[in-house]
Amino acid sequence: MNYPIIDCHCHVYPDKIAARAVEGIGSFYSLDMHYDGKYSTLVDSGKRNGIRHFVIFSVATTPHQVRSINNFIAETVNGSSGSMTGLGTLHPDSESIEEDIAEIKALGLKGIKMHPDFQKFRIDDDKCRKIYALCQGTLPILLHTGDSRYDYSNPDRMKRILDDYPNLTVIGAHFGGWSCWREAAEKLSGYSNFYVDCSSSFDWLSPEESAELTRKYGADRVLFGSDFPMWSHELEIKRFFDMNLTDEENRKILYENAIKLFSLDKNTIAL
Repeated sequence: MNYPIIDCHCHVYPDKIAARAVEGIGSFYSLDMHYDGKYSTLVDSGKRNGIRHFVIFSVATTPHQVRSINNFIAETVNGSSGSMTGLGTLHPDSESIEEDIAEIKALGLKGIKMHPDFQKFRIDDDKCRKIYALCQGTLPILLHTGDSRYDYSNPDRMKRILDDYPNLTVIGAHFGGWSCWREAAEKLSGYSNFYVDCSSSFDWLSPEESAELTRKYGADRVLFGSDFPMWSHELEIKRFFDMNLTDEENRKILYENAIKLFSLDKNTIAL
C-alpha cells in the first residue's frame, strides 16, 4: 500500500551557506551527510520517494540569527506551492523573546525548533521557561533530545518540563532521546503532551527495537522524520517499513498525526 508521506524533520539552508552548514553538522556527529541541505534538493528527493509534504526549519546558534532564519523559512514556505510547513527558531539568550514569538506567529510558522546541543542550553534552565510559558497552548516545540556526550536534554530534564508545563506540546526528536532511547521511552512515554519523531534513530536500532519504541509511545504520538540532509529518504522510508507496523499505525505516523499536530490542509497533501 502506498502512503502520502509527511517528512516532519528537515533542516534547510540558503544555497550560499548550505555547504558550510552541512559540513558543520557532519563534523559535529562524525557522519557523512547524504544531501547538500538545499531546498531544491529536498523537493527533488521528495518527488522521487513519494513524500508529499515537508516540515522545514533551521536553528539559530546566536540570538542575532533568529530574525533572518525565520524570514528565510517563511519565504521558503511561501514559495513552495503548499508543499512545506515551517517552524521558527528561538534562542534562549535573546533579549526579545516575546517579539520573536510574535513574529513567528505573524509569519505563519507553525511551531518552534530548538537544538540544545548546538545552542548550548539545558532544556530545563530558567531562561528557557519563559519560552515554554509563552508557547504552551499555542505553538508546539520540536526539541533535539538526548546525546550521551552532553547533558543538555537528557530524559530527566525533559520530564521536569513536561511536569511543569502540561499544556505545552513538545516533540522529542530521535524517539525522544538520541543514544538513550530506552531510558527516554521509560520515563517520557506516559505524557500525553509529548510526541516523538523517528529521525536519526534507525541506523542504531533494529527494526524490532524501533517498533518496540513506537508502540511504547503509541502510534498516535509518533511522527516520521528523515533528518534531511543527513540520511537518504529512500533508505529511511525502507527502514520505517522494516518495522512491519499495521496499516493503521503506518497511516498515523506517516501523515495523520502531522496533519493534526500542525493543522495542515489535507488538500495540499493529496490524500
